[in-house]
Amino acid sequence: MIFLRLLPVILSLLVLGAHYLRSGPFSLVLVLAGLPFLLFVKKTWVARLIQVVLILGACEWIRTLFNLVAERQLLGEPWTRLALILGVVALFTGCSALVFRSSALQERYELANSNRK
Repeated sequence: MIFLRLLPVILSLLVLGAHYLRSGPFSLVLVLAGLPFLLFVKKTWVARLIQVVLILGACEWIRTLFNLVAERQLLGEPWTRLALILGVVALFTGCSALVFRSSALQERYELANSNRK
């Protein structure tokens, strides 16, 4: 059951890694491909690190959206479908950070205790 709760996180990290495989440094691809394995470590810092990466990933998708839309507009090509797809990907990636708010994952990563401090 924990795997199903973490599936959006894993998918978001892998899709972000695929993005960098096409347009970024290969070291980021390796880091993003390895981050899902870090989810086996039941520590608070793991959940927080993954959340930060997902939020930064959503920002990267938004940045990419604006760049590609501007490029398409400049060339006079259609851009609405591109904007819709990348917007949904950015939203999915950002919302994936919220899965750690579930009670099962808060218990697994000891997040309930860290919120009280």
